[in-house]
Amino acid sequence: MLLVLLLLPMCWAVEVKRPRGVSLTNHHFYDESKPFTCLDGSASVPFDQVNDDYCDCKDGSDEPGTAACPNGSFHCTNTGYKPLYISSRWVNDGVCDCCDGTDEYNSGIVCENTCKEKGRKERETLQQMAEVTREGFRLKKILIEDWKRAREEKQKKLTELQAGKKSLEDQVELLRTLKEEAEKPEKEAKDQHRKLWEEQLAASKAQREQELATSAFQELDDDMDGAVSVAELQTHPELDTDGDGALSEGEAQTLLGGDTQTDAASFSDRIWAAIRDKYRSEVLPTDLPSPSAPALTEPKEEQPLGPSQPAEEEDEEEEETEEEEGGEEGEDEDSQVPGEQPKETPPPVVPPQTVSPTEEDKMPPYDEQTQAFINAAQEARNKFEEAERSLKDVEESIRNLEQEISFDFGPNGEFAYLYSQCYELTTNEYVYRLCPFKLVSQKPKLGGSPTSLGTWGSWAGPDHDKFSAMKYEQGTGCWQGPNRSTTVRLLCGKETVVTSTTEPSRCEYLMELMTPAACPEPPPEPPASGNRDEL
Repeated sequence: MLLVLLLLPMCWAVEVKRPRGVSLTNHHFYDESKPFTCLDGSASVPFDQVNDDYCDCKDGSDEPGTAACPNGSFHCTNTGYKPLYISSRWVNDGVCDCCDGTDEYNSGIVCENTCKEKGRKERETLQQMAEVTREGFRLKKILIEDWKRAREEKQKKLTELQAGKKSLEDQVELLRTLKEEAEKPEKEAKDQHRKLWEEQLAASKAQREQELATSAFQELDDDMDGAVSVAELQTHPELDTDGDGALSEGEAQTLLGGDTQTDAASFSDRIWAAIRDKYRSEVLPTDLPSPSAPALTEPKEEQPLGPSQPAEEEDEEEEETEEEEGGEEGEDEDSQVPGEQPKETPPPVVPPQTVSPTEEDKMPPYDEQTQAFINAAQEARNKFEEAERSLKDVEESIRNLEQEISFDFGPNGEFAYLYSQCYELTTNEYVYRLCPFKLVSQKPKLGGSPTSLGTWGSWAGPDHDKFSAMKYEQGTGCWQGPNRSTTVRLLCGKETVVTSTTEPSRCEYLMELMTPAACPEPPPEPPASGNRDEL
């Protein structure tokens, strides 16, 4: 087409006589030596009725040079530029529609002939386009050669990676075996260390439980006869089993396994486990307040006491209240001994039950030999994991190379250079980003997260020009609409640049990308036409 337009001026060198408004291709239908037959065959009229300003033919073909037929066509010769058909209604309407002014031959309007200037500009534009096409096609051939070399290099690298992969797989399996062998003694040593620690912990807990049981037994054995009786057990009402707030004789005997008393061994083996959770030592924890009655009376009783006699009275009172008040006996004795400070009174040996060992529950550091096994196993794990990562990296590189080598980059791979590139176009509102064969996105110019306008789908040009357009699909969904998609139209250019982005339909975008890869092979340059570019 470009060659035809450049050669057109040469075809206008010969003028053929024909009625006004008739094109050169139709002049043989207008023979003045015989009647004119309408081009649609509807009628024949004498030739002198052609262009007589009266419409005789239904198709208006008898009035090509007048405005008599509203459906007729007037041919602008436009010598020096492109010929043009206009509606017959525009003939002599006072507007210059033909660049040569031939449509206004009888309107009184003088039209300047601008065809020569238009033709010059048109030829300059066509020459520029031809130059872009020639240069773009030259670059395209370079791109094709670059891809051929790159493809060979990638194929060579792929072969090397595939060969190296087998060696890495063998290395990974070897290191896996070494790791597993190193982990066996590590596991045995760590299990043994934990077992010993757990045994020690269990023994320590058992010892603490024995100490608690012994302390409780000593506290309950008020008469220190080496046995805890039903009456002594009843001094602890918190051991009540029927919920009435008091420990009856029957309940106490039941707790003692049906016996009236129990010795220290039986108490530790059988009784302590049954009462442990309910039992409260008579020694109050330091963080809890003392009972209100003793707290109020102790200071008043200590001030007036004599050296010995009041103390005996208190002892008698304590003996009288043992059966009534149960657990208050220890407190009264400790706080009311005459002539001694409260601090000097020996407290019961029961340790606080709420104290839980922390350091003992913490497993001690590994011994030197166990740590050596752990270090050796960790080193084996590190080597295995490093080799496994290397294998995964190689496998990913192989997948990427296989995908790139097999990708359809055009008839000769001319579009391959776009594979690892991205191009942007900034408008008043958005920054559009095209990464060929991957994705299209838009981001607000003033900041914000990008929106996907589609990921690579396929080539989308017509059947005769498949590689003239790309389709990107399944982008971010529009509000109550379809997923966004983009068609990228590829245009010939010396540079690779996104020239425009529009949204012709809701959520459907059209982008134009200029690239040398889209340049067709240009026609041969026309021969010099001299000065024969106009009549």
